[in-house]
Amino acid sequence: MDEGYCMLEDELGEIEKVMKNETLASAVAKIQHYCQQVDDVELNIAIIGESGSGKSTFVNAFRGLGDEDEGAAETGEVETTMKPTVYPHPKYPRVKVWDLPGIGTPNFKADEYLQKVEFQRYDFFIIIISERFRDSNVQLATEIQRMKKSFYFVRSKIDSNIQAAQRKKGFDKDKTLTKIKQDCIKGLRRIGVESPTVFLISSFDLQLYDFPLLEEMMEKELPKEKRRVLLLSVPNITLTINQRKKEALRANIWRVALLSGAAGAVPIPGLSIAVDVTILVKEITSYYQAFGMDKKSLQNLSVKTQVPLEELKAVLKSPFNKEISAKMVIKLLSKFAGAALMVLEYWLSTIPVLGSIAAGGLSCATTYKMLSSSLNELADDAQNVLMRALQTDV
Repeated sequence: MDEGYCMLEDELGEIEKVMKNETLASAVAKIQHYCQQVDDVELNIAIIGESGSGKSTFVNAFRGLGDEDEGAAETGEVETTMKPTVYPHPKYPRVKVWDLPGIGTPNFKADEYLQKVEFQRYDFFIIIISERFRDSNVQLATEIQRMKKSFYFVRSKIDSNIQAAQRKKGFDKDKTLTKIKQDCIKGLRRIGVESPTVFLISSFDLQLYDFPLLEEMMEKELPKEKRRVLLLSVPNITLTINQRKKEALRANIWRVALLSGAAGAVPIPGLSIAVDVTILVKEITSYYQAFGMDKKSLQNLSVKTQVPLEELKAVLKSPFNKEISAKMVIKLLSKFAGAALMVLEYWLSTIPVLGSIAAGGLSCATTYKMLSSSLNELADDAQNVLMRALQTDV
């Protein structure tokens, strides 16, 4: 597992120290602080390109939206972006994708442009073209690099290129893609880029071509605390991304289980169950969102792959695909942990010191097991949905 997702040793050590040497209230506050830190991470992504390059469509696709969906960036062949426009992710509002003004002007100056769009705001830049890279693209990349920020060259509208090439005799998809990429690399070398990397993208089919490679590289080059939010926010479009999301979500289970355990050790009847239910609803909802099991995400996948929505829904097994609520959690928690364990936890919580520790351990273990089980079920459902969709698409 990537160390960026794991609970760091110093974090675990500090929690352990607090639980040994301070009050239970302090321990709960400390663990809540770590959990809140995970939720509060902000990511700002800048999308730059000339008019008609497809940057607005990419902004929408990255956020899992179609061009006609509510909240989508306006698209068009003429420049529709006159100033930096922010588009928060519909599921992760702290992930903000910025559509920046076009750069194809005769008097373009990279340093002035970056100052104007407040370059320090962004974690990294994606430079998009639909035909060929120009001097202005390289000027911009050079200035971004000088300012110690990351950037990525993206060649968009690959689906249109493939459709056009299919009309020719002897069409070979792999050769066509290789030629497009080589032409981009040669063009960048001619205008001063020594070792360019170019990602081929179709915003209408992100699972095709190089988007998964782009996502992985962006994630790898981010600070540890920001990797998780990037991964969870991208559309769940490949089996590899699905598995990596599962690993990232699993790494957080210990945090919330410890929070449950700390609450379970507080000798207030009913407190632990209330905390557990709140924790479980929040965390399981985050799994549901990350894997794209909501109706809108499934509808979009159905449209793109031409697999009927009902066929995608037919492979879903987890009860949380029907409802995520306190009532459902309590019902499954009772079944999972057993009524006897819940009663035992209540009585142990009334016994000073020894009983409270035992109660906390029981609550921690129950929360951990239920979250692990729920994560596995929803990840399996997401995998089955993708397999059903991709089999038809092939």
